[in-house]
Amino acid sequence: MPPGPGTRSSEPLVLTETHEDLRRGVREVCSRFPNEYWRDLDAGRRYPEEFVVAMTAAGYLGALIPEEYGGMGLGLSAGCVILGEVNRSGANAGPAHAQMYTMGTLLRHGSEEQKREYLPKIARGDLRLQAFGVTEPEAGTDTTSIRTSAMREGDHYVVNGRKIYISRVEQSDLMILLARTAPLDEVEKRSSGLSVFLVDLRKAEGLTVRPRRVMMNNATSELVFDGMRLPPENIIGEEGKGFRYIIDGMNAERILIAAECVGDGRWFVEKATERACEREVFGRRIGENQGVQFPIARAYANVEAASLMVEKA
Repeated sequence: MPPGPGTRSSEPLVLTETHEDLRRGVREVCSRFPNEYWRDLDAGRRYPEEFVVAMTAAGYLGALIPEEYGGMGLGLSAGCVILGEVNRSGANAGPAHAQMYTMGTLLRHGSEEQKREYLPKIARGDLRLQAFGVTEPEAGTDTTSIRTSAMREGDHYVVNGRKIYISRVEQSDLMILLARTAPLDEVEKRSSGLSVFLVDLRKAEGLTVRPRRVMMNNATSELVFDGMRLPPENIIGEEGKGFRYIIDGMNAERILIAAECVGDGRWFVEKATERACEREVFGRRIGENQGVQFPIARAYANVEAASLMVEKA
């Protein structure tokens, strides 16, 4: 089985013919969604539903899911190529990228029953797993300080608490949720007593979703849990070991998002170069002036250095 998201390798990423095929395929999908499409989305603050459907139909959002579960069975480097090429094409991978790294928690730590139940449906696009419920108002990036609890009561876990700035909840069918199953004062280490659950948002009762408007066009929400009940079969991995599972997924998330940033950088450098070659002032192209050439060259060097860091990550 190829390495999944978050898997580290001693070998540097080497672009192969497969990667070039991926680039060409991704560019073809992105070419159906010109700049006007993305500008209209921003103006209307809409989710790129059509783009996500097209990427799913092409199999790219299931690229890291093993073939036995209906995916492409590719590794993290291929995922970087896909998301990086999306942004290099002028599109935006952000609204869909979570489908790659959130499913890694389920893939690596879920039971065989969970994987066979959900991964094929995610690969086909029947289900969307793009929501990742971790951040809280009082905890921020200090994940071990989260207060949302999931306490066992009889044959269910009962969830109470709040999450903030959780993206794509309204566009997802499933969500990965981190909650404390043992009080902080009863564990030896702050990272202990945290567990991961798979929440079916279509059936969740006791969950209130409050959309939060932010500066950019990003679908994000506050979540309020008030006695939401989850069956024991929804827990992923072992109870109390969820912090390690989440960090494992975050490793992949950071690398994939870094690849998107490299794609953004290359798009900007290309656009700046095109403009410098087109714009004329005082009878000559502005790109003939070193005052324009040097900043573009410096940006190009920085982007390529960042690309090498992603390849080594």
